[in-house]
Amino acid sequence: MQAASGEVHVLHERVPIDTVLADPHTPAAVHEHLEQVRAAREFASQELGLPDNDSYRSYADIGRPYVVWNVVAAPEFSVAPKRWCFPVAGCVAYRGYFHEQPARDFALALESQGLDVAVDGVPAYSTLGKFADPVLSSMLRYGDDDLAATIFHELAHQLLYVRDDSEFNEAFATTVEYVGLERWLAHQGATARMQAFRDEQQRERELVSLLTAARVRLEQLYASPLPRDEMVAKKAEVFTQLSVEIRALERRQGVTYPLYEEWIAAGLNNARLASVATYFECVPGFMRLLHEQGDDLPRFYAAVRKLAELPRSERHARLCTPQTTATG
Repeated sequence: MQAASGEVHVLHERVPIDTVLADPHTPAAVHEHLEQVRAAREFASQELGLPDNDSYRSYADIGRPYVVWNVVAAPEFSVAPKRWCFPVAGCVAYRGYFHEQPARDFALALESQGLDVAVDGVPAYSTLGKFADPVLSSMLRYGDDDLAATIFHELAHQLLYVRDDSEFNEAFATTVEYVGLERWLAHQGATARMQAFRDEQQRERELVSLLTAARVRLEQLYASPLPRDEMVAKKAEVFTQLSVEIRALERRQGVTYPLYEEWIAAGLNNARLASVATYFECVPGFMRLLHEQGDDLPRFYAAVRKLAELPRSERHARLCTPQTTATG
């Protein structure tokens, strides 16, 4: 009921982007962002082969920083996320709420059951083409390039979505997001922004590699026959070491990751690592598949559809093994 009510509210707030741009009262910053959105949306369909429909051709000011808050949970001694099942999306590795407090309340209830829990705000989501998804005011906070990337990501979900496989779906959309943004920047001749994007990708790969290595160490720990007290202590050691490694990486890179600093302050846990794995664990495999198809997106999409027909375990073995992630 809360999901249906939240979706109705979002849809009710939609206004065609052309109408918003023609309105003299539209703030200059919003006008500038939506001009870029309109151009990126056309590029998505014409050059990236993404759905040419009414999604992201309207705008909704939702009046809050995030459109939904996702709750991710994992058992005390497992990095595999708990899954929830829904009529349209199938079984997914998170549970979304349109308001923050119910998400926090649900997370507390899960924590009381002994689960590791994470709650994060999300600026956008896809209804998988069931509705004409609007550009949301929550998406405008991150700059034009991130805005374009988000649109490419969400349209990729509309192009291909496999029930009951969040890792496959999110990594596919993330791959399309990366490739789409690089081609969008090249199309614009934005050389400096292209280099900044590539530098950011390299930093992200280094960070994800740290998180993946920690996840592998924990998987090995949780599979061991250690007594519970000893396992609790060693689990804490892994997360303490991961915090030290993230801070050391920040110093080497000369950057600070506010989100991960928040995670460290709140306490790293299994759910945090599970949420990162959902989006990134299979990306190197998808990138390899794209290169095997000559970096041709239509051929890549066709190859991904063939993989989607395989049993979940088989497609994950081809794309999502920890070794692939760590060395990709």
